Amino acid sequence: MTLAAIFGCEGPYLTAQEYAFFRDVQPWGFILFGRNVQDPAQVARLVADLRNAVGHRAPVMIDQEGGRVQRLRGPHWRDWPPPLVTATHAADPARALWLQYRLIAAELAAMGIDADCAPCADIAAPQTHPFLKNRCFGRDAATVARHARAAADGLMAGGVLPVMKHIPGHGRATLDTHLALPTVTAHEDDLTATDFAPFRALADLPMAMTAHVVFAAFSEDPATQSPEMVRVIREDIGFQGLLMTDDLNMEALSGTLADRAVRAQAAGVDLVLHCKGSMDEMTEVAGATGRLDGAALERAGAALAARRAALPVDLDALAAEWSQVAEGLPAEGAGD
Repeated sequence: MTLAAIFGCEGPYLTAQEYAFFRDVQPWGFILFGRNVQDPAQVARLVADLRNAVGHRAPVMIDQEGGRVQRLRGPHWRDWPPPLVTATHAADPARALWLQYRLIAAELAAMGIDADCAPCADIAAPQTHPFLKNRCFGRDAATVARHARAAADGLMAGGVLPVMKHIPGHGRATLDTHLALPTVTAHEDDLTATDFAPFRALADLPMAMTAHVVFAAFSEDPATQSPEMVRVIREDIGFQGLLMTDDLNMEALSGTLADRAVRAQAAGVDLVLHCKGSMDEMTEVAGATGRLDGAALERAGAALAARRAALPVDLDALAAEWSQVAEGLPAEGAGD
């Protein structure tokens, strides 16, 4: 049976120890980071080796948003603007974002990567922490929903599954969850009407990633580990797709990695995500994490069934159109 986990690996090539570990524990999928990337041929080989280790076409994902958060960079890949820059300054933001993510999908699919941890459907607000703000798609719920939909459609048209994040919404958080646990004190009605609204509009997407954020109106625990917040995600927001944690290593969570994995699964999250690539840590997480079964297994199957071949398109024409869009965009920081 498949382990309810997504793992990274340590470097640009799979070691014999990693290969044996992945063969034995059978994680659902994998995630790549900058440490795993050298050039297109090397990435394609790594993707193939990861899949060979588990014996099937396991999903391989990456964070390729644009701006600060893009694991693939020049000279082998395009350097993309942050989503908020494109969303704020392009003459036709929805078209521009579709182009941006359709071309990102082409770059990913060429190496066998079939999922992108994007779009961020969080709303950019005055208090949004800088680690997130430029990664958002707008400053109000309707705009974010429209622009994030364009990005998700671009990815799916290119044969890459989107993973929307950070459900149920990270925009009000004033702390970087890599370093600390933020608490949002907004009223339930305000959250439902604003922060949750883009995710509700995108609830048909196949996969989503949780926010390591406490929503005090609902729970004392971060959404990743809160049964109450998973109920909100499933019932109030209406997301019935595959739900994964944000990275278990982030300092917003407390306790051992095993504790973090157990609490997330107990809350109803389908998959735990461990990104660091440390063998000792992956062994700990694997030992504490259950196997996919029941409704979670069905959701995982539905997500994989949503994978499609890229729709035929003239990529050169799209790239030329993007070049015209890019000429009108300001420097990266101008989206703040």
